[in-house]
Amino acid sequence: MSGQQSDIVALDGVEKQQQQEQPQQLNVAKTRGNSRQDSLTIPLSPSVANHNTIEVPATRSPDAHADLYMHNLSASPSLKERRLSRNSFGASLPIPRSKRQSRLSSVTFPGGVAEALQEASGGTLPLKPTREFLADRVQDIHSEKVEKVKNMSFVFDIDGVLVHGDRLIPEGKKVLDMLNGDNELGIKIPHIFLTNGSGKPELARTEQLSKILQNPISTDQFIQSHTPMRALAEYYNTVLVVGGEGYKCREVAEEYGFKDIVVPNDIVAWDPSIAPYRVFTDEERATSRPRDFTKTNIEAIMVFSDSRDYATDMQIIVDLLRSENGRLGTVAKDPVSQRIPIYFSQGDLLCPTEHPTPRMSQGAFRIGLEAMYKALTGVDLERVVYGKPEMATYKYADEVIASWMEQIHGEEKIPQNIYMVGDNPASDIVGGNLYGWNTCLVRTGVFQGGENDEENPANFGVFANVWEAVTSACRKELGDDFKFKWDDRVNPLNINASAIE
Repeated sequence: MSGQQSDIVALDGVEKQQQQEQPQQLNVAKTRGNSRQDSLTIPLSPSVANHNTIEVPATRSPDAHADLYMHNLSASPSLKERRLSRNSFGASLPIPRSKRQSRLSSVTFPGGVAEALQEASGGTLPLKPTREFLADRVQDIHSEKVEKVKNMSFVFDIDGVLVHGDRLIPEGKKVLDMLNGDNELGIKIPHIFLTNGSGKPELARTEQLSKILQNPISTDQFIQSHTPMRALAEYYNTVLVVGGEGYKCREVAEEYGFKDIVVPNDIVAWDPSIAPYRVFTDEERATSRPRDFTKTNIEAIMVFSDSRDYATDMQIIVDLLRSENGRLGTVAKDPVSQRIPIYFSQGDLLCPTEHPTPRMSQGAFRIGLEAMYKALTGVDLERVVYGKPEMATYKYADEVIASWMEQIHGEEKIPQNIYMVGDNPASDIVGGNLYGWNTCLVRTGVFQGGENDEENPANFGVFANVWEAVTSACRKELGDDFKFKWDDRVNPLNINASAIE
């Protein structure tokens, strides 16, 4: 999105007037049984509303379908069900509007090549390499095809498409080599990464992926499930952050600008009896930050990543949801009016790993929490869920694509032909379909079905792997004769020559 922002933001066919005088409020509708209650409002200052965030409504069908689809929805949102969000009715999801700070992964050259080049040139990196000069010339000659390249983009899921955990899917490296310039034009074909993975700072994850895929990945082309949740730092002071290994999610929240971050270990260190079956080690106690939580109001719960201790995390979350305004040691008389909001970074039930079959993910944790909360209170748990297939995540992807286009091609725009490549029909494919993207389903991850997924079919097709998906899309947009390899043998400085075979 360009820097010159209009005061009117059109989302999903609805124009939302940004008010200059009055604070904005984000609404999360409350329900008790089948009756609608007053909505919880989250105050938002005018400066935040107008400059830093966009409020994106969750996609919903009529309320009458709630009881029919609630439990199916948790596991697998479906085009047939037409109730295509894991969020509660009336939920709005804030996402960042402003551009993120550019932080290219340090893994730009393998094996210290950059340092060797710098030393060989007397302390300065050499000028533009010959291949780049030749590629520029080729692109000048084939300007029409270059414009087609700039009018397309790929959006990749990661786990099950490019990697399995820390293990490379070979076609993943091959695809990124080609998109990063190993093609007949020597041009960077736009692409970003959109994953429901989580639990690490963006820079740490892009460095890890750069090493596995042997291609540079920038934080500016990378979206984790909790990346858009940085917008929530404008709303809350004291928050409980749940999930991930050790204290990595606390580190993520600190980078996002959250001011007062509590993690479950802090609470267990303060009162071990809150989790009676938890074995709390001396090391965990030494690295925790206990305080008197009977004097602390926790304003919101943020589930950033998969829980590593379901029993402890669920117990603490339920205690807070049933408390008076987020103060541990209290129990609210009304489980709705005094309940603090809870946010989940994604809703996938399953996730591909190194294991032969997919493992349970954050969606399974949420379903268990919802069931426990309803059994104790008699009311449904209202929640806000980010990640794929939520429209807010795809809207944020538009922002990232436009910004990345400006970095690599000097044009801040959203290409017309966007291809989502994923392995999960219930998140990658349904979300891409709803947002008007071309969708490609691969067989290297969650999907192991027949010709296509019956409930959420990929509109561009099903492919054995990411290479087949990407090359098929490139042939459609750039021509059947487009070559997926750069050829150094021909010198394009001869106007009649070409760098392609």
